[in-house]
Amino acid sequence: MSALMEYLSRAVQMGASDLFVVPGAPVSVKQDGQLLCLGDEKIMPAQGEALILGIYDLAQRDMADYLSSGDDDFSFSVPGLARFRVNTYRQRGSCAAVVRVVAFSIPDWKQLGIPESVMSLANLTNGMVLVTGTAGCGKSTTQACLIDRINCQRACHIITLEDPIEFLHRNQKSIVSQREIAVDTQDYLSALRACLRQAPDVIQLGEMRDLETIRTAMTAAETGHLLLATLHTKGAVNTIDRVIDAFPADQQGQIRIQLSAVLHTIVSQQLLPGVNGDRVPAFEIMHMTSAIRSMIRDCKNHQIAGAIASGAEEGMLSMDQSILSLYHSGQISQQTALEYADNPEQMLRRLG
Repeated sequence: MSALMEYLSRAVQMGASDLFVVPGAPVSVKQDGQLLCLGDEKIMPAQGEALILGIYDLAQRDMADYLSSGDDDFSFSVPGLARFRVNTYRQRGSCAAVVRVVAFSIPDWKQLGIPESVMSLANLTNGMVLVTGTAGCGKSTTQACLIDRINCQRACHIITLEDPIEFLHRNQKSIVSQREIAVDTQDYLSALRACLRQAPDVIQLGEMRDLETIRTAMTAAETGHLLLATLHTKGAVNTIDRVIDAFPADQQGQIRIQLSAVLHTIVSQQLLPGVNGDRVPAFEIMHMTSAIRSMIRDCKNHQIAGAIASGAEEGMLSMDQSILSLYHSGQISQQTALEYADNPEQMLRRLG
């Protein structure tokens, strides 16, 4: 246990995002997107298993799910240190784990580089807001900051459905009910259906994973709730395509109409390597306008990117415009701007 606590403490002290326990390699952390070893010695399968047993002991969790399926997701807290989100899995017949470090307090959105145009979404009282991006890009953190602002400013009932719970929200002006999938409820779909009978004003959905969850989420947004959800998609257009393509072809026409009515905003984000060795967020922001509603209804999703790029007056921002702004402010290099741009050729012309 002492070795495990040392690794967890070092990860927190270094400001690492993840701790890796994988037999055949040294225990490592990811710091600002770079992998760093916490020692030279490779851990053997027996050492890895002992560390993971220690994690389960700290979490006071039964290993039955892990032993039966080979995968497990959960979270736990170490008083005075941090919260941790864990995924344990088997690889090459041995035990392995990735441990995400989560601060006890909600991060400062200004220090994270989240723009006010994103944070102002906390003022919404209904509709669907999707926060999208690849794994590890900060979607959960952005959601947590939005929930925290609502909690601080409004008196309402917030229900979060997460797998597992990451950030803990203390009741402030609002009442916050946090439900963990497989611990407090069976699955996302049953939890989402149940929460519609729990007088929610705001629903945070960790992830829209399947057709029925997407359908129920859209219904929740339709019936006057503010629903915040995430999708593992890159960009607003891909997100809209993913939602529509989840349904059978004969239902997609109706879904386009429904989605165009309930969707309010899509925020897509990614983390870029900064010039100071840190990670800098870039955001694409798409708000629903009458033009974009028509494009969704009329199967003209390919035109949405152009509407976002020309929609500054409506508060919209394309990913390349965000990246260009980061470059001009000196936060990222020209090479990074070109590498992460949606349209590198156009970005090269803009960089001049």
